[in-house]
Amino acid sequence: MSGGLVYVMGPSGAGKDSLLAYARDTLAGEPIVFAHRYITRPVGHGENHIALTADEFARRSNLGLFALEWASHELRYGIGIELDAWLARGCAVVVNGSRQHLREVLARYPLAQLVHVDAAPHILAARLGARARETAEQVAARLARHAPFQVPDGVRLTSIDNSGALETAGQRFVDVLRGVAQTAGRVA
Repeated sequence: MSGGLVYVMGPSGAGKDSLLAYARDTLAGEPIVFAHRYITRPVGHGENHIALTADEFARRSNLGLFALEWASHELRYGIGIELDAWLARGCAVVVNGSRQHLREVLARYPLAQLVHVDAAPHILAARLGARARETAEQVAARLARHAPFQVPDGVRLTSIDNSGALETAGQRFVDVLRGVAQTAGRVA
């Protein structure tokens, strides 16, 4: 059996967590698994994750308990090895990932379906400011780092503009996930 990995990424403030929550609610009961991220940040901030201390994260990493892991913005992020078991059982699995870690993801999961979520610059700025996780200077620096996004040739990529109504971008995302689940179901 072989499932399908959907790797979601995009700049901070693009609304990835909102799209994931929308899809989770819309697709409840369908054969799609949303992988939790393990993050060295306390729970909250509107993000669905499992909080770990830096020491606990390092222990799990040293034990090989992450299928994927990366560092960003002074935090550590991981996706548990249960990801491989879910894919082996033919599940469609959704991961909230990092653009900077894409090369490693494609090396391990070359058939991953990529979803890049973005929003207009003024929307990104407003959302980052509203989160109140960073100072205005940190938000400005984060937006200044917003680099053009490129993927290798032959990789499946869907781009979703989440500047408007959540339902519009959310339905597009749900359609992508259902397509991957149907393909995974035929392969299984």
